Formats: sequence, structure tokens, C-alpha cells
Amino acid sequence: MIDLEVAKRHYSKGCYTCVLVKGEQTYVSDKSGILPLLVFAKSGVFEGFSAADKIVGKAAALMYAYLGVSRVYAEVMSRTAIDVFTAHGIEFEYDTLTDMIINRRGDGACPMEEAVANTDDCNEAVTLIEDKLKSLSGAK
Repeated sequence: MIDLEVAKRHYSKGCYTCVLVKGEQTYVSDKSGILPLLVFAKSGVFEGFSAADKIVGKAAALMYAYLGVSRVYAEVMSRTAIDVFTAHGIEFEYDTLTDMIINRRGDGACPMEEAVANTDDCNEAVTLIEDKLKSLSGAK
């Protein structure tokens, strides 16, 4: 639990959007959305780490499960994220619980949430998220 408190402390400074902590190891990102988790996924497994994040929906929860994280704190968390964490034995805390993570325009569901809506498989989720990001950026 100490790692989660350290992650929350780093996160609360306002410089980072995502913080992962395990003992003396700390990884941070100032990137928005799901990007930090994709970068972390490419750099290795974070078994037993604790995380602090701004917004965690189902897409981010599946990424945290993929990474092997043990505990997650989020300012905002969706009910579907809680379902994922419960299924994977990941402890969680949040400030605000919501039914849906909305897109940046505020007029509908987050595209990452839409991308993973029909899966509970962490490996498939990574591919679906990467594909969605590519399509949003116009990359082929």
C-alpha cells in the first residue's frame, strides 16, 4: 500500500498524468489519454506496481491488467474499470465514479472505451487500442 501512496503523491504534484511505483522504481508520464500505458507496455511488465492516473475506464483498466499492476488510484474511474479490476484481482481507489468515460469533446463515449467494449481479453485490448489510435491519427 505504501507504493500506492507514493504514486498518488507524485501524481498530485500536477506534473504527471500517470505514475507507476514499486519500491525505489518510479515511472512517470505527462502524456494524455491511454498513451502512457501503451508506452509502458512496450517497455516491459510492471508486475506488482501501483499506479496513479487521471481517468481510468475499461480500456485503461485492461491495460493495467496487461501490465500486471496490483493497485490503481484514479481521480475518475468507470464502473466497467471496476469490473475489470475485480476480475483481475487488482485493488483500486477513486475519487469520482462514473458510468461512462466521455470523449474530449464531451459529446459521447471515449473512442478507446468503444474500441474495447466487446472484449475482456487484455491482449486483444492492446491490439484494439493500438488500431483505434492509428485510425484516429489517420495512419495506415
